[in-house]
Amino acid sequence: MDSSIISSAAFFLFLAGAVVYTVILYNGLVRLRNENDRAWANIDVLLKQRHDEIPNLVETVKGYMQHEQQTLLAVTQARAASMNAASIGQKAVADLKMANALRGLFAVAENYPQLKANENFLKLQSRISEIEERIADRREFFNDDVNTYNTRIAQIPDVFVASFLSLKPRAFFKVSEDDRKLVEVKFASAQTSGA
Repeated sequence: MDSSIISSAAFFLFLAGAVVYTVILYNGLVRLRNENDRAWANIDVLLKQRHDEIPNLVETVKGYMQHEQQTLLAVTQARAASMNAASIGQKAVADLKMANALRGLFAVAENYPQLKANENFLKLQSRISEIEERIADRREFFNDDVNTYNTRIAQIPDVFVASFLSLKPRAFFKVSEDDRKLVEVKFASAQTSGA
């Protein structure tokens, strides 16, 4: 009789250990998923801040860059695409287009000494550049979190808990090869304005 009690106790201890271990795995996966969501929310906040600064920048630049309507249009269209993007992949593509449009705008601004001396423009340029750096930092942090999460849900024994909970791999914040191509910046000559 003693051996059956010991066997029963060992079985219940094993079962309790398995349940506790499963709960620990589950809690770890939930923590990683929540860290992914938090990291993405941090990027989204910065993208929103950048979106809010774009109209101010465009208004500041408009008076100086009358012959650069294509550049201003590219910034405006990139902002609209970025605001309408829903998924992480769409936001990544829109983010790259926005960054390229802003680079083009700042490059064109080099041709306008009065604009470069405008205090409001300089503040906006500095603010947007700061936000761009923070977005890049947050993107790296987000991708690290996604990589950790995707690795964990693919490893044994986490894969069993992940499949039971229908946890799927998450997308990185990246862009396609076509979207990595450099944007060509064309400068309109000031001489065409008098015609």
